[in-house]
Formats: sequence, C-alpha cells, structure tokens
Amino acid sequence: MAADLLFELGCEELPPHLLQPLAQSLQQQIESALQEAGIPFSSSQTFATPRRLALRIHDLASEQPDQAIERRGPAIAAAFKDGQPTKAAQGFAASCGVTVDQLEQLETDKGSWLVYRSLQAGQSTASLLPELLSQAIHQLPVPKRMRWGATRQEFSRPVHWLVLLHGEQVVPMSLFGLQAGAITYGHRFHAPQAITLSSPADYEAQLEAAHVIASFDRRREMIRTQVLAQAEQHQGEAVIDPDLLDEVTGLVEWPVALTGSFDEGFLAVPDACLISSMKANQKYFHLIDEEGKLLPRFITISNIDSQNPSLVILGNERVIRPRLADAAFFFETDKKTPLDQRAAGLAKVVFQQQLGTLADKTRRIRALALHIAQRIGADADHVARAAELSKCDLNTEMVLEFPELQGLMGEAYALHDGENPEVCRALREQYLPRNASDALPATLAGICLALADRLDTLTGIFGIGQKPSGVKDPFALRRATLGVLHILVHKQLDLDLKELIQLALAQHQNLPQADQVEQSLLDYMLDRFRAWYQAQGLATELFLAVRQRGVTHPYDFDRRVQAVASFSERAEASALAAANKRVSNILSKQASELDIHSLEINNALLTEPAEITLAEQIAIKQIEVAPSYAKGDYQAALNLLASLREPVDQFFDQVMVMAEDPALRQNRLALLAALQNLFLHTADIAQLQG
Repeated sequence: MAADLLFELGCEELPPHLLQPLAQSLQQQIESALQEAGIPFSSSQTFATPRRLALRIHDLASEQPDQAIERRGPAIAAAFKDGQPTKAAQGFAASCGVTVDQLEQLETDKGSWLVYRSLQAGQSTASLLPELLSQAIHQLPVPKRMRWGATRQEFSRPVHWLVLLHGEQVVPMSLFGLQAGAITYGHRFHAPQAITLSSPADYEAQLEAAHVIASFDRRREMIRTQVLAQAEQHQGEAVIDPDLLDEVTGLVEWPVALTGSFDEGFLAVPDACLISSMKANQKYFHLIDEEGKLLPRFITISNIDSQNPSLVILGNERVIRPRLADAAFFFETDKKTPLDQRAAGLAKVVFQQQLGTLADKTRRIRALALHIAQRIGADADHVARAAELSKCDLNTEMVLEFPELQGLMGEAYALHDGENPEVCRALREQYLPRNASDALPATLAGICLALADRLDTLTGIFGIGQKPSGVKDPFALRRATLGVLHILVHKQLDLDLKELIQLALAQHQNLPQADQVEQSLLDYMLDRFRAWYQAQGLATELFLAVRQRGVTHPYDFDRRVQAVASFSERAEASALAAANKRVSNILSKQASELDIHSLEINNALLTEPAEITLAEQIAIKQIEVAPSYAKGDYQAALNLLASLREPVDQFFDQVMVMAEDPALRQNRLALLAALQNLFLHTADIAQLQG
C-alpha cells in the first residue's frame, strides 16, 4: 500500500541563500536513500521557507518489496571430493546459515557452481525512515553549524519542531532531541499557533490558511508578479535581478509588495551607487522610466500583511534615507580628488603578498595591455591611460563601502575629471564579463584591460603555486579563465593564448614556479572549454576531437568545435569517424618503425581498384579543401570530405593494408596517412567514436 510522505524540519530563520541548496540537497539525499533501500515512490516535491525545510514524497510504498538473494559459492569441482563436501563447501554453507544439502547448483557457460538462494522479506518503510532521514539531514551542505540549548546536536539554526507523516499516520522518529509528530506552525505573526496536519496532501493548503506559502517557486513567482504590478501602478518598470529575487524569496513566508520613494535630489548620485545601496542593504527592487533612467522609488517585500501599509512604507523610507545620504556624501567627497592622484596610494595596498601591491599589478597590466593593443589595433594612448587609472577607484570611499561598484565608480570619476570617453568606459569594461551571461567589453581599450587584468592574475597565482584544486578557488581563477575565453571567442580575436600567457609571465619577477606556469596554465584554460561545450549541449567527444590537435587560439578552437559538431550530424560522420579511428590505430602501431607522415604515395604501387580510387579522391580533396582551410572555414572543408565515405569503405573492404610486400605495405600506409591528414587539419574525428 502506498501513500504520500511528508517530512518537515521547523527552524529559526535560515540564511536565505541556503534555502534552495538545502532543499535540493535534502531531496537528492532522500530520493537516493529510498532508491538504494528499494522502496518504490513516484515523485517528490520540496518546500522551503525561512522557518522550514520540507519534502513530500508521492506514493511511497509502506514496505520494501521482498528481495531475492543469490550468493555464488565455490565451483562444484572444488566443493566435492569423492562425492563428499569439502571444507570449502561446508564453510560456504555455514556462512549462509544452511547445510550443504540445502545449497543449489548453478550452471554457467564457464562451469558449475554451488549457489545459495533465498527470499529476504522486505522491511516496513516506517522502520527504515528514521535512520534514512537522519543521515540525509546530517549530510546537508551546511557551511556553518551551531548548537543550542543543552544539546550537542548541530544544524544551521536551532530546530524547534519535526513532522513525519506517512499518509495520516505519524512515523515515530527522534531528531535534534525532538519527537516527530503532525504539528507544524504558521506565520510567526499572523498565525503563530500550532497546526495539526491532517495529511501530506493538505500541507500547502493548511499552511496557506496560516499565512505561509510553503513552495519556494510559487512564492518567488508571487513576488515577481506583485513587483511588476506595483511598478505598473507607479508608472515605472521594475528591474528584477534574479539573485535578489531568490534572496527576497528566502526572507519571507507571506510576501506583500509595497512601493516607497526617496528624495529626487539623490538622483544626482550615479545610479549604480543608489541601486547598490538599495539592493545590498535593504533588498529593494528599483524602478526605471521608459528611457532607462532611475526613478526615485523602490519596491520592498514585506513579510506581513499590514492593516496600515503606509506605516510599513514610511518605515522603509526612513531606513533608506541615511543609506542614500551616505552614498551621496561618499560621491561628493571622492570627486574632490582627481582619479589619477589616487594612483600613488596603490603602492600601499597589497594585491597578494608574493605578487606585490596594486601599483605593481597596475604596471604589469599596462605593459601587457599595450602588447594586446598592438595585436588588435587599439589606440595605445587610450589603453595606457586606462591601465594607469584601472585600479585607482579602489582607493575611493564609495568603493571601500560598496566593493561591487569597482569599475563603475572608476568610469564615473574619470568622466567627472574629463578623461577620454573610451578611457572612462574601459575602466568599467575591465571587469566584464562577470559571468557567462554578462555583456562583453565593447571598446578595444576595454578588451585590452579585461584580458590583461585576468591574465596577470592567472599567471601570478599559478606562478606562486596557488592554482585551484577541487572546489577551492579563492582567487576566482575559473571565472577569470572563462572571461578570457568568452572575450577571445565572441569578439572573434585570433590571438594565441600561449603567446598571451608568455607575455603575461614576462611582466612578473621572481615567481617561484615560473618555469611550470606556461603549459600548466595553458592546459587549465583550454580544458575549461569542456564544461563550456557541455553547457551548450555538445558531446565531450567534440571537445576532445579538437583538444587533441593542440590548438591554442581560442577563437580558432571554437570554430573547429562548431564545425565538427555540424559534421557529426551528417549521415557519413559515424562511418568516417570509425574509419579514422581504424587508421589511427594502424598508423600508431607502425610509428615506432616508420616516420608515417613523411611517407609519400607512389602511384605506381597502387594495384587494387579500391586503393587507386581512394588515392585519386584524396588528391582531389587536397586541392578542393585547401581554400577552405586557408580561411579557417572548417565546416566547408569537412562537408567536402564527407564524400570520402564510400571510397574509404571500399578500401577497407577490398584492400589488405598490411601486405606482405614491404613496399606495397608502406605505400598503403602513406595513403592512410594522407587520408588522416585531410581531417586532422580540423580535428581528430576518430575521437567521435569515444
């Protein structure tokens, strides 16, 4: 008999950023445990609010199914001697708790064996759940655990109630010093009294009646809808940052959107300062007009449905006013000192103990950025000036208070100082892209700075032996690498990553592991493409096909992968990939005796019709694909090579490559090498065979 299961852990307010990870981990842990225990269920659903983590398992069986057990023992030949059981047979029987005559015989194509078979009765789900759930809770990814009261139990926050219902029955369980029951609690202010749950199916409805929206996803959508409605009501457009939306969802159980306002005089401060203050400190959504200009209004999400919402709004307006006043004060104070005069102070700020100060980093960025500028045709004067100012805003009051504004404030202060517009914009663009979906630098100076800054950090940190390991990446080197790759690929810059690393290394002095950095960092950066293409839904084999070729130009790397991806969808791809793998295996076995790729085809030694045809087709394709390869049109080249499928198939069907005649054999190996080289100009498509 199956019924829904409800598990709820009632806590003091959990950190909002932990709600989703904890709920998802709880779901994964319990689903895996149930599957491992062999307890059938149909699906599961998570619930997460500031005061609770819950999971509902649909159609959970009341007991494990009976399990057939089969243990293989010794071979019959070793189990009996002269018709009598040996010690091996007797020992095996004893380990199974039976006598030898109770064992069965198993016949296989490899011989006969003693075997023990039995039927183990399934245990009740109720008897298994306490241990299963306890282990799942203790394996949750809680970064910081705390204790409370006299107990030595630990969790993210103190736990105050525990619910475990299977159907309408409470499953006995003890956790965190609490006994499981059917009692939960509603909203802390609107419905603080105990609620007796009737069944898992009624969980959401009973909590909603007590002013709690248990579903994280539903609550998030309610907030989004309310924010959009409030914005429309006040003739504005709400800017809904997904991360802020998630955070706010994790802060409330009963969301109510309210719109407040602030003094228009604050709009003289750069928008980014005001927005950062509203988001970071107060978790407000800001509004813009049709032209994208910031409006003097904000939307806050209250956790109560107040009878007098104007008082709630007034309270929020009183709180935000001094925050915005601080931002205005910092802005006016910072403007009194020109940005370039802050450069001297960078010598007092350590970037990294072994890599020097921000002044040292600035000098390295300037030199590297100028090298890059020369290669992409950027204005050297603009790049040099942008590099000199690139870290100056880190010494401003505004950025010290709001670190997330670095670059944005550099641009604002440089504009105030009358710097060249491209220089100003580059100061902001040096931090782009911040993530995979972020914008890329639009100016050439911004591109130079963004590449130089990241490459300087990457080479420096690798050079002092602090490269990422496992989940630890304190210097965000993965993000820096992806930033470099995104810029080079999407801006279609034909720059050699190996050369860029060499140039960046040349700017450093006395790196302890300098001699190991070039290849190690190059491999690390190019290997980031694996996850990149997986995120695009492309098979890992496509990445490996190009990675094997040692391509170090990211833009060229991407063009090759996209070409191979397109080619792999053709009907001829599988057969040609298999043929290339066969060719690779044959040639690799001969590599120790022959310099395969120095061999030349001798047409006079072509005797079989199939090899003559293949040689003719290879010669034709070498001419046809040359223009495509010359301009990097790998897809066109592979499309031309697709027609080789039939002559290649015929060759392997009709021709013996490893002929007894050495001259004939060597000539056929030369033919295969020429065939392989046609494809290797793009990628090693033999990798498509896995």
